[in-house]
Amino acid sequence: MLMKAINGAIRLLTVAWLLVLSLSAPAQAHVVQAGADLRVTQTFAAGEVTLVISGVSQVPSALRVAAEAADPVSLQLELRSLTDGGRSADSVRAGKESAALRVTHAGPHELYVRADDEVSVIPFRVLVPGSTPWTMVMDGAFLVAGLLLVGGVLAISMSRLLVSGASAAAAVAVTVMLLGPYLSPAQPGGAAPVAEPGRPYAQGRFSTLPALPATGTEFTLTLRLADGATGRPVDDLAVHHEAPAHLVVTSQDGAVFRHVHPLRTAPGVLAVRLSLPRPGRYLAYAEIERQQSGGQLLTGAFEVSGTAQPDVSVQEVAMPSLTPSAPVAGSPVTIEVATEGQIQLWLGMPGHLVVRSRDGAHLAHAHGTAAGPSALRFTLTLPEPGRYLVWVQYAAGGRLLTRPFTMEVDR
Repeated sequence: MLMKAINGAIRLLTVAWLLVLSLSAPAQAHVVQAGADLRVTQTFAAGEVTLVISGVSQVPSALRVAAEAADPVSLQLELRSLTDGGRSADSVRAGKESAALRVTHAGPHELYVRADDEVSVIPFRVLVPGSTPWTMVMDGAFLVAGLLLVGGVLAISMSRLLVSGASAAAAVAVTVMLLGPYLSPAQPGGAAPVAEPGRPYAQGRFSTLPALPATGTEFTLTLRLADGATGRPVDDLAVHHEAPAHLVVTSQDGAVFRHVHPLRTAPGVLAVRLSLPRPGRYLAYAEIERQQSGGQLLTGAFEVSGTAQPDVSVQEVAMPSLTPSAPVAGSPVTIEVATEGQIQLWLGMPGHLVVRSRDGAHLAHAHGTAAGPSALRFTLTLPEPGRYLVWVQYAAGGRLLTRPFTMEVDR
């Protein structure tokens, strides 16, 4: 009788814990959860760097920051609190041991990142996991049920009262757990106040310094963002696919292609240093996403003077496999591309596909999945017939590879 009661109570607790695991809330896209790492990719003159800001479970504590880059680069870091002005500094070298910055409280901070004479300022929030009364009730009920079972076993007396108490406590825990998705979620410590969704679109203005860059000479491309309703600088960009902004620059004829991630140099100001090999007109496309709002594509153009120079950043690729073989406007097309070496994640994805219409009026950015050890597969729909310029990007062997081709889309 004793063993039967114990087994029944244990089965009930086991079912309860399995329900806890099966009903765990899914992560939200583009939202950094409390305690999770934040990955931010930026393009410095020295190369592309991904900073990994580790999540913390409590404050005060050490905030670990690591750097990932294809080429060696040293960074000076300074963490500044926007609440009390507190500061902590350290340095880190890409691929080496992470830096440790002292964080004393949750809430808004800025991470200053210096690489030689370039400085980027990354705004982010230090979040610590929060708890709700519902969670405390559920945990307490499971604890009571467990203590009653253990007490009964140690006393070698599993009375009906103990079994009933353990069962009731487990039932309370399971009930609260099942109602969890309908109850108010826990607010992480340091989270921003909840704002109304659907913020106005940003207005963007591109400029270059100098005003007319020359081929083969470094210049700065700047994007200034202003709120469409107030005109104030837009400084609430969400980190999506590991970057606050994705910037694509192509020559008008498509012979030159760059996919970079500009630095935030001031509120509402993004800048990146470039050097382009061919003169003529260039088109710029910036993909951004405001907090608690949708994605947006901003466009601009600028001119480059001088004489043409060699460009080894892209290489032709064998024509990929298309399904259907003759793509039709308005219908999905699947593109499969052979890769060189084992695919490594870049910007959180196995591969990226950037598609531009010949006239530059349309730009699409798709993400691929691995189709075996040495192939990528993309699926997208193009809106109009005509010729499209396509660039496939993926990482392999520690290098970022860019492979262009063209694609005809029928009516």
